Amino acid sequence: MSPLILIVDDEADLVATLDYNLRREGHETRSAATGREALAAAAASPAPDLVILDLMLPDISGTEVCRRLRAAEATRAIPVLMLTARGDEIDRVVGFEVGADDYVTKPFSVRELLLRVGAILRRAQPEASEPGAITFGRLRLDPDAHRAWVDGEEIALTALEFRLLRTFLGRRGRVQSRETLLSDVWGMSPEVTTRTVDTHVKRLREKLGPAGAYIETLRGVGYRFRDAPDDPPGGA
Repeated sequence: MSPLILIVDDEADLVATLDYNLRREGHETRSAATGREALAAAAASPAPDLVILDLMLPDISGTEVCRRLRAAEATRAIPVLMLTARGDEIDRVVGFEVGADDYVTKPFSVRELLLRVGAILRRAQPEASEPGAITFGRLRLDPDAHRAWVDGEEIALTALEFRLLRTFLGRRGRVQSRETLLSDVWGMSPEVTTRTVDTHVKRLREKLGPAGAYIETLRGVGYRFRDAPDDPPGGA
């Protein structure tokens, strides 16, 4: 079954261009011109496999639409690729902090966008996972159910955040450069200059609360997940 992509933008010409090129790549499409239409379209059946979301919409901002998608049980796992005419670092950070999976600044090449769409769809595919839950100090991870708990309390992670955490946990004790994570978790070229990794690690740490300390920053190198917890399950 072809992936279904929801295009959210109030520029009719851009929507038509994206619709044509995505369909030529074999995708199905659905479109919305406002934030309210986007939320309704994302919740409709069948659910989209990806939302391409403009930051500047006539009624609700793209960041608020993304925030609401992440807050709703039915749409929280849908990947979001943000589009915007603004390229300030603060806009990218805000987009990532509300749960966007990637970010493209207008004007962009259609080829670049299609490559990013392909990368997001590939990493959203379910992977074969090891059976049973994994316990590491305060943290418990169930790869089969895509669920995580800290001190017995479940935390809400996006599909990308879960993949990032699982990658860290599976490689605990080993240094992971930003380039390695960008390639293995995001499916993006390590040559791409972006703060995507840093922003998502920061967001993941915040969600993990006390277990966020398991992810260590190695300045100038990257990140490392501790090879052993320093605290007992449930905390001291």
